[in-house]
Amino acid sequence: MITCFIRYEIDPFKKDAFTEYARNWGQVIPKNGADLIGYFAPHEGSATTAYGVYNIESLAAYEAYRASLAADPLGRENYEFSRRERFILREDRIFLKNVSAPHAKLVLP
Repeated sequence: MITCFIRYEIDPFKKDAFTEYARNWGQVIPKNGADLIGYFAPHEGSATTAYGVYNIESLAAYEAYRASLAADPLGRENYEFSRRERFILREDRIFLKNVSAPHAKLVLP
């Protein structure tokens, strides 16, 4: 299993558009084969940094997932929405592997 971290630089005056974009992916990504952890928008600190995070089985599975996403009507519509509204200024992806698992149980006070 690998985790894809997408770092976005967004227009701070178009956070609502990014939120709509993220909610759309919340429907599309799981339907097309990736385990969505979530999209995260600015709250405190930077007003321009946002993230999307999901798990996928392998880079080969990622390629199949990307093809499926591109063929999905809502996926295509969401890509077009981001191009039209121009709220994403920059987007970078990195694939990481969780090397700390298995984790201990959370200890509460």
